[in-house]
Amino acid sequence: MTLPAFVHLSPEVAKARAEKRPIVALESTIITHGMPYPQNLDMARAVEAEVRSGGAAPATIAVQGGALKIGLSDTELEQLAQTPQARKLSRADLAACIASGEAGATTVAATMIAAELAGIRVFATGGIGGVHKGAEQSFDISADLQELAQTSVTVVCAGAKAILDMPKTLEVLETLGVPVITYGQDAFPAFWSRSSGLPSPLRLDRPVQIAQSHLTRLALGLTGGQLVANPIPEEDEIPAEVMIPLIEAAQAEAEVQNIQAKAVTPFLLGRIFELSDGRSLRSNIKLVLNNARLGAAIACEMSALEQK
Repeated sequence: MTLPAFVHLSPEVAKARAEKRPIVALESTIITHGMPYPQNLDMARAVEAEVRSGGAAPATIAVQGGALKIGLSDTELEQLAQTPQARKLSRADLAACIASGEAGATTVAATMIAAELAGIRVFATGGIGGVHKGAEQSFDISADLQELAQTSVTVVCAGAKAILDMPKTLEVLETLGVPVITYGQDAFPAFWSRSSGLPSPLRLDRPVQIAQSHLTRLALGLTGGQLVANPIPEEDEIPAEVMIPLIEAAQAEAEVQNIQAKAVTPFLLGRIFELSDGRSLRSNIKLVLNNARLGAAIACEMSALEQK
């Protein structure tokens, strides 16, 4: 498949793609909007290293200098980590950012688009966006959910971000026909916490089963991807009873300050970091690394199945 001229593959990704080896896509808003510098750079490097140690090539995706970059050099990664003003890109503004030459970081939705374009089947992230609390008035629903319904990428996350309306998020995913698979447990996880208190629609316990499910969906002609919820390791979680008061306090501040749209999630994550004395950031890093490990395992199994 010939890619558009504005799509640039890193040498590592280009080599893995040519050799039909497993690749795991990685988003970049977690770098620019999810964590402060230099923790964001350390995290990004550690996540890429985790993917490599799992037998796959990492492909961190971002927009720089008018190019959609699928895989970043270490220099490009460091530059991105020090660009907090990078645009937060989703389906609606990805093309405009490339055309304007601005710097942009890809959300779950934009990363899925780029991954599918490059033939990358698996994407590991922290948590997906979803239905924000009060969406019945604000209509604030992340484009990530619609993207999962139309773009054929398996997305590994630690569940929906705990700042969201979890029941409504799961309802929308069900309506859109998105498989929601929790890895290794029956409860749907809530990002920093292993359980949201809600049952998972589906459960699979082995990476090969998740890989087979993805390929079976393709064979059935079903559009859209899969959401794989990977619970944060027990030793790294922050129990829901600890997190809920912090989340509620941060959301109350956001309402008072009239923070809306794309600014909501970065604001809430920043305030929760402050209110938890940095504990939320430490857990966030651990869960992203955990998702990178599972993403690499799924990508390797999928690659092996496709070559049989």
